[in-house]
Amino acid sequence: MFTKRDETLVKQAVKGSDKAWHLLLTRYEKPIFNYALRMTGNADDGADLMQDIFISVYRSLTQYKGDGAFKSWLFRIAHFRCVEYYRRKRHWVDVDSVPEMESEASCHDVALHSSRQSRALIEAMQGLPLNQKAVIELKFFGHFTFEDIANQLDVSVNTVKSRLYSGLSKLKLELDNELS
Repeated sequence: MFTKRDETLVKQAVKGSDKAWHLLLTRYEKPIFNYALRMTGNADDGADLMQDIFISVYRSLTQYKGDGAFKSWLFRIAHFRCVEYYRRKRHWVDVDSVPEMESEASCHDVALHSSRQSRALIEAMQGLPLNQKAVIELKFFGHFTFEDIANQLDVSVNTVKSRLYSGLSKLKLELDNELS
């Protein structure tokens, strides 16, 4: 089965196609929610942020010119909404408020270990400055290139690399302490 390209769906959505907009939502709902979750550290705040992101994207669809990938444009808006979220919040979310993943009795210890690692990663990322957290999120979870990230954040490629390596160093130290 062939899937429509993002650019085609955007054009149709701009013309008023609810189906095209719903397909875009469905395609990017999970990546945007995961981005928002890792950036906020809280599922409820992540869901709220995701909703803000999609509202902003919907309102801005006519501004998308197709010069670059829709995914990059979408994550650029997501980044700006995240910055606004932090400006409004002005505090770090307590990781203890993140609900633990429930495991069934039949789950192996591997799943529990993975859950602990996921929680540790979310907690460690909350300790990073927003600019480092955003670069790590976009590089490893969004699978963007350094150039794409630089364009999204409106900084140089060298700045992106610097933020990435600084953030990774801090994460490694925190995770080594946490998981030891």
